[in-house]
Amino acid sequence: MAEESSGERSEEPTGRRLEQAREKGQVARSKELGTATVLLSAATGFYMLGPGIAMALARVFERVFTMDRAQIYDTNHMFNVWGVVAGEIAWPILKIMLLIVVVAFMGNVALGGMNFSTQAMMPKASKMSPVAGFKRMFGVQALVELTKGIAKFSVVALAAYLLLSHYFNDIMLLSSDHLPGNVYHALDLLVWMFILLCSSVLLIVVIDVPFQIWNHNKQLKMTKQEVKDEYKDTEGKPEVKGRVRQMQRELAQRRMMAEVPNADVIVVNPEHYAVAVKYDVTRSAAPFVIAKGVDDVAFKIREIARAHNIAIVSAPPLARAIYHTTKLDQQIPEGLFTAVAQVLAYVFQLRQYQKGRGRKPIPIPLNQPIPDELKY
Repeated sequence: MAEESSGERSEEPTGRRLEQAREKGQVARSKELGTATVLLSAATGFYMLGPGIAMALARVFERVFTMDRAQIYDTNHMFNVWGVVAGEIAWPILKIMLLIVVVAFMGNVALGGMNFSTQAMMPKASKMSPVAGFKRMFGVQALVELTKGIAKFSVVALAAYLLLSHYFNDIMLLSSDHLPGNVYHALDLLVWMFILLCSSVLLIVVIDVPFQIWNHNKQLKMTKQEVKDEYKDTEGKPEVKGRVRQMQRELAQRRMMAEVPNADVIVVNPEHYAVAVKYDVTRSAAPFVIAKGVDDVAFKIREIARAHNIAIVSAPPLARAIYHTTKLDQQIPEGLFTAVAQVLAYVFQLRQYQKGRGRKPIPIPLNQPIPDELKY
């Protein structure tokens, strides 16, 4: 049961999965939406620009069928007329074509947005495989497309029948009208029937668009194992992340140990804790910590301090307080100023004594006065 549930695609696609699908050219698309926008834009274009096209055609007919005697016997007249015809109808036709192109582009990218994928253009053996081709021809997707085709035909046929039934009497009366009124009436009927017939495709679009979104999401759904694997790939495997953190700690520790020789004093516990304190007025108004550690790290700090003749002072409460309250390169708390000042004063006097310039200082007490809120 566990293996079955882990292999079931029950998880929603992650952002990375959706991004990879777009890179492969796999986005939600609705052919019906593109078809409907093309048809409706053409119908709307004919409705808006139809009078201009009709006037242009009227001028063309007048120019073509109106000739004097000289033009009738002129063998080049026909070729001259073609230029006039092109000049009259080119711009109206171009406007409606531009409208259709722009709206068709918007309709095709309305669902899924603009996406250009070089991976989708690459040749694939699966696309050229006859077996894969038969599977596509007789698969579930092919059945869905067949159902959509039958539905489109049925809807359009029903809409055409209803429109013809509704306008049947008007169509029959066209033969009794006089020119040019019957022509205008026929064009008006034709345009409106075309618009309403194209609008019938919207019924398919309303069904197809949600289906394509659902189907696209269904195809990209992931198993629980795939989600875990993707998380490991993007966030890093636990063992790799652990190794990186270990290396970072080692690097930070090496940098910290390199600062120990610059310390003024090492305050110890005396064995478990070790804190290296530096007082430099050019960097800070108060003493600050440049290294600290416990157990093995504390031992290493004391070892480096002895090698560089850095004073080591045993003050257990103070060492614990500094270690727990102060971060690296941070000033010590104000409550520890007095205790640290006594330690530094002792260290500076000890240096002068060792150089033969003063008396031997009195050792400081092991238990320095520490405020209760800073005790550990």
